[in-house]
Amino acid sequence: MSSHSFDPDKIEVRLTKNDAEIEAAQRLRYTVFYEEYGAKPDKEMKRQKRDMDAYDAITDHLVVIDKGCSKGLDTIVGTYRLLRQSVAEEHGEFYTSHEYDIQPLIDSGTTLLELGRSCVLPDYRTRPVLQKMWQEIAHYVADHDIGMMFGCASLHGTNIDELSEQLAYLYHYHLADPSVCPRALDERFVDMNLHAKKDLDAKKAFMSLPPLIKGYIRLGASIGNGAVVDEQFNTTDICIVMPTAQITKKYLNHYERVTQKIMPTKQGKAV
Repeated sequence: MSSHSFDPDKIEVRLTKNDAEIEAAQRLRYTVFYEEYGAKPDKEMKRQKRDMDAYDAITDHLVVIDKGCSKGLDTIVGTYRLLRQSVAEEHGEFYTSHEYDIQPLIDSGTTLLELGRSCVLPDYRTRPVLQKMWQEIAHYVADHDIGMMFGCASLHGTNIDELSEQLAYLYHYHLADPSVCPRALDERFVDMNLHAKKDLDAKKAFMSLPPLIKGYIRLGASIGNGAVVDEQFNTTDICIVMPTAQITKKYLNHYERVTQKIMPTKQGKAV
């Protein structure tokens, strides 16, 4: 994709309103995950050029829209998938449970929100866009009284030797408290303790992390124990655990929080 500038004031972040917008988000995910990062689609996904699974039908889809695109058409340039605990329990399980034992999170008694399938087109991977996404997630968290967010985040590639310093840094500096620490399933567990803490250049390791993971850490996230190699997506996954207090403090001012309690925003229902 060729680089071009955009007007941050014309960026809108909201939940999808219809099937067409969800399908547009799926096409965006295909562009980023499969065409840019080399994930392996099945035949139907390749035919439709859409990343899709059963969870799309039960999740809320947050989208980033550039209302200043050519021809005046709204264009979806970023997306996030949000799965509330009540919905996951009604329909089966969280997506993350295919890779991690998340029982410690469930046992914590706090209301959970799973984040997933996050992607943004290259030209829009900027701080203003990311901040608008987090502000909308903060509103969503406040609307639904979410206490903890979690989900899989990815390091590009499946060569553990090449990722060893990043994984070891996350293990030594950001491992979640045992009371809420997910653990990679035994059959998929990849040890993250690959270098001694004293041998790590912490600043260098942090700066080499993907922007999304760095953003999570800056918001106070911690990491589950063990990584998981995802051959289909050409990634090595970690499990993010993030209490919501920090995000609501940073992205919702006092007036907005009070307004949310008095007049909750009507959230669009996932299709």
